[in-house]
Amino acid sequence: MRIAYFDCFSGASGDMILGALMDAGLGVERLRAELAKLGLSHFEIKAEKVVKRGIAGSRAIVTIDEGHHRHHHRRLGDIEEIIGQSGLAEAVKETSTRVFRRLAEAEARVHRTRVEEIHFHEVGAMDAIIDVVGAVAGLAAMEVDAVCCSAFNVGGGTVECAHGILPVPAPATAELIKGRPFYATSASGELLTPTGAAILTTLCSRFGPAPPMTLETIGYGAGSRETEIPNLLRVMTGQGEEEQHGYETERIAVVETNIDDMNPQLYDYLIGKMLEMGALDVFLGAVQMKKNRPATLLTVTCEPSHVRRLADFLLRETTSIGLRWRLEERIKARRRTEEVRTPYGTVRVKVAEVNGQIVNLSLEYEDCKRIALEKGVPLKEVMDGARSVALVQVKAG
Repeated sequence: MRIAYFDCFSGASGDMILGALMDAGLGVERLRAELAKLGLSHFEIKAEKVVKRGIAGSRAIVTIDEGHHRHHHRRLGDIEEIIGQSGLAEAVKETSTRVFRRLAEAEARVHRTRVEEIHFHEVGAMDAIIDVVGAVAGLAAMEVDAVCCSAFNVGGGTVECAHGILPVPAPATAELIKGRPFYATSASGELLTPTGAAILTTLCSRFGPAPPMTLETIGYGAGSRETEIPNLLRVMTGQGEEEQHGYETERIAVVETNIDDMNPQLYDYLIGKMLEMGALDVFLGAVQMKKNRPATLLTVTCEPSHVRRLADFLLRETTSIGLRWRLEERIKARRRTEEVRTPYGTVRVKVAEVNGQIVNLSLEYEDCKRIALEKGVPLKEVMDGARSVALVQVKAG
């Protein structure tokens, strides 16, 4: 698995993302060829070598014919149509559209209006299209499978924009980084822009320290400002450690609370609701609290971006008045689901592999239960038969 890790020690913007990718090996001609698939004209992009406080990087310079694009007020639907009718790969179209939709949704929440009413002004719309599509297509061209990101440095103070002077992070940026780690510094001004935040929060599957990887390329994308710390965005690409060892790793959040005064009938409801809300797993354990009170340890695992939502649910729906949470690394075998035909019916089987070798087969319990009830056959007989067939069919390929 090829990973791109963005180190946002000085924030991020759309042009900094493009500059970092070009500095890490994405050829400007390849980027131009991808952007040409949009069918848009009257713009040019190039990479300029710069040095920021002693560190060399690349600055993406986008030149737009303002006279041509001045009267092009584009709403989300217009941008979606441009991307949808382009010659870009389907995966690039879908991801680019998701970035713009998240950006429009953030603006709509800030201004208390509908997504359809949000419009991207004139030249700014062209800038955003080039930044977003360029970043998505560029990562695809570099054959990146997973994107990870550090905590965001958002800067500090205020920023002047079309709506006047606003606090940093700007309201739309703040909406976009909900559930993601960030920090503010004494640096004056905006370091993380809405476009940069929309791109990275949409593409990134993990936030925090760099994941285990064999480092291959490093690129620095330069911003236009001069700041106390180098105004650069660093991207590091390489092969994930799991690619070499045959397993996958990911960062998850663990949320826990001890409960000793709640009707246990509620747990069935709680577990079902949290799984619906995106929890990866929910389980209960018996613990002994102070004064030897028996209690239940409720543990939830989830993606880090879901912590706040699940924590709010637990505090509202249980008798708990406090929670603990932490980040952990999870190692897992590669997984796929197959359907096998048994004498009783079709059963889904989850296949786990390490280095191409099958290490475990897990039958879909609900399929086996349904067949047992429909056929009037003992459940254990269905499961034993399905496992025998699955071992033969899956290993035979």
